Amino acid sequence: MLMKFVLVSCLGLWFGSCAVTRAEDQNFIRAQRLMSETPLIDGHNDLPWQLRKQFDNQLNKVNLTTLSTTHTNIEKIKKGQLGAQFWSAYVPCASQYKDAVRQTLEQIDVIHRMCQKYPESFMFATSTQDIIDAFESNRTASLIGVEGGHSIDSSLGTLRTMYHLGARYLTLTHSCNTPWADNWLVDTGSEPSQHNGLSPFGKQVIAEMNRLGMLIDLAHVPVKVMNQVLDLSAAPVIFSHSSAYSICPHKRNVPDDVLIRVNQTGGIVMVNFYNDYVTCGKTAKLSDVADHFDHIKKVGGVEIVGFGGDFDGVTRLPQGLEDVSKVPNLVAELLRRKWTDEEVKAALGNNLLRVMKEVEKVRDRLSEQSPDDEPIPYHEVENPCRTSFSSSDTGVIHSVSAPVLLLTLAAQAYITLTAQ
Repeated sequence: MLMKFVLVSCLGLWFGSCAVTRAEDQNFIRAQRLMSETPLIDGHNDLPWQLRKQFDNQLNKVNLTTLSTTHTNIEKIKKGQLGAQFWSAYVPCASQYKDAVRQTLEQIDVIHRMCQKYPESFMFATSTQDIIDAFESNRTASLIGVEGGHSIDSSLGTLRTMYHLGARYLTLTHSCNTPWADNWLVDTGSEPSQHNGLSPFGKQVIAEMNRLGMLIDLAHVPVKVMNQVLDLSAAPVIFSHSSAYSICPHKRNVPDDVLIRVNQTGGIVMVNFYNDYVTCGKTAKLSDVADHFDHIKKVGGVEIVGFGGDFDGVTRLPQGLEDVSKVPNLVAELLRRKWTDEEVKAALGNNLLRVMKEVEKVRDRLSEQSPDDEPIPYHEVENPCRTSFSSSDTGVIHSVSAPVLLLTLAAQAYITLTAQ
């Protein structure tokens, strides 16, 4: 009898295990099918920054098909069924007031060169139609997001130039205040607020982005700026790589009251996979990321959820989401949690396509408006590395501050005396 009981128990466990495996397989197969019908659009990937760090942007020395030192390569992209990617044109805050514009242009350049070198895998994209066209041709639509307002050096002309080069979103700040916007660290208390959110020029930036048809990314801003932009913007906004604050109370995440406002204004929150924003700890599992999807869906509605993995921009990723190839596992997990096909398709890409279409409609509606050419007041950006040749500044030397100028003159006088 004992042998019979053991045999029956083992068979029951075996068949039960098979049933679970079959169910998991079915969810994965279903996930792959849905991803073949609707493009997975990811809001943020830092592969261009890794190309700069590891190879000094020397793309000719890199094989992106099999590159093994990053979360992202072409083989992983194909396996992960990545339909469209906003590649981050990111440069550190240390470049602010120095060479941020040059470095950002170089990051935009390397994204263009990626598409040129691998045209069978990447299609450069700037519109919703481009994303659809790339998906239908079995290529990854490649869009540009500029990560950090310091990259435009407080210049609407620079903002417009980057838009014309293909940038389709600007993250208003990274982890430093700009002369016109506070960053998320203000909410931690580790940095002081300089503008009580947005300065008057910051509000000009929002209006000009609306006119251009450029997505406003709130991923790195404090709650004050989130609400100010939601009040001001004529177009819906994005959080390109942020998660739910109620699940992980990190200041980079989005609180529930803002999730509700994102729903009311037609925007999207694209979930970040970084462990520190997922569990507020060093470790995380794929299921923990799915908890953020569930929470955002519950509070803000399925129409505001998206994917914003932050691959190659973070050092710790959840078990089961170690690189770009693993994203279908997350889609399968959502299906296991009883998400419907239409809900999954919304999160995959339809939500972002809707937001982007609305931004394009606002652009078209504002097409008769002239570009804003009123500069930021010079005193708000004056520093030793900045020059001004404005007619309103005639007779005033702006290229250096007064102390630096005096030191320079003193040094020159000393050199002249010692040379005599």
